[in-house]
Amino acid sequence: MKKLTMTLACVLAFSSASLFAKDWEMVRIAVDVPYEPFEYKAPDGSLTGFEIDLGNAVCADIGVKCEWTIQAWDGIIPGLLARKYDAIMSSMSITEERAKKVLFSEGYYNTPSGWFGKKGAGIDVSDKASLKGKKVGVQRGTLQDNYVSDNLGDVVEIKRYTTADDQVLDLKGGRLDLVFVDFPVGEQTILKDENYEAVGDLVKLGDGVGVAFRKRDKDLAEKFNASLKKLKENGTYKKIMDKYFKYDIMI
Repeated sequence: MKKLTMTLACVLAFSSASLFAKDWEMVRIAVDVPYEPFEYKAPDGSLTGFEIDLGNAVCADIGVKCEWTIQAWDGIIPGLLARKYDAIMSSMSITEERAKKVLFSEGYYNTPSGWFGKKGAGIDVSDKASLKGKKVGVQRGTLQDNYVSDNLGDVVEIKRYTTADDQVLDLKGGRLDLVFVDFPVGEQTILKDENYEAVGDLVKLGDGVGVAFRKRDKDLAEKFNASLKKLKENGTYKKIMDKYFKYDIMI
């Protein structure tokens, strides 16, 4: 009886697992665009950027087709859970709160965040009192949003945006005093204008960025983890990284 019970349990366990197993021929990946240099549209309208290239390299390595879906950040996790796509590869920082909802890959990059403002404005981001009343732009629902809210929410006016591009537009339009974004994003979208500069020290937040999956898709997460490790070891990751960055962002 015990042997029969154990056998039945094994069969049920296998059947349960098989319900979730999938032969992945195509992986639908969501990105929030634009977020240069990680994901953005080229002049011809095609998607490009560090994460697009890296994601395509992973898909090629594991033998599946990548299909990219543009999704606004506010709805990116709900869209994953609703099965609109299979993964999120869009600079999503690994946090405990998000890990309650999604399954993360191992971290594949970590970059610092930075403050950006107009040259000569004389803003000292290390002096909380000097920031009183300043208008600060962040992207809604990000680590940068959390950081500014937790540390400066009582002295600055926080303006939250759906995209990084909207922050930049308001900074250059004089509607913001500062923005706080991933440093590479500010480097690509703000520092190209000589009237603006990085302000203060860089700030390291969180445990890096991971690919997000539904919790049931452990097999897909394992495939991505194995491939990302392989691409780091064989030099493919570095080749892609060097195309977009002058410094090392690899974890």
